[in-house]
Amino acid sequence: MYSPGVLTVASDIEVLARFGRALADPIRCQLLLALREAPAYPSDLADALGISRTRLSNHLACLRDCGLVVTVPDGRRTRYELVDERLGHALDDLRSAVVAVETDRTCADADDKGCC
Repeated sequence: MYSPGVLTVASDIEVLARFGRALADPIRCQLLLALREAPAYPSDLADALGISRTRLSNHLACLRDCGLVVTVPDGRRTRYELVDERLGHALDDLRSAVVAVETDRTCADADDKGCC
């Protein structure tokens, strides 16, 4: 588990909102699942996901802003990892949760808000 110098603890609602924002994009979901397996360097993540480093950088910045990943200096390189190993367990729980989805429907707000 990461132990930073100075951080504040987010409220329960803020934690869920940040987690939701991070999971709202498929690329960020792929990044979180990859980092669940092991810490990684941006170049390796970009190659694994098949996206440009610029695009990857934007998604990693979002995950950092959400408070889910941290950077760890490693010589001349920077490694990314989940801020807390429990996030990996949470991702496992979410992946195994049963979600009832009607194949001919999307969220009621899909057109207006871009969800689902």
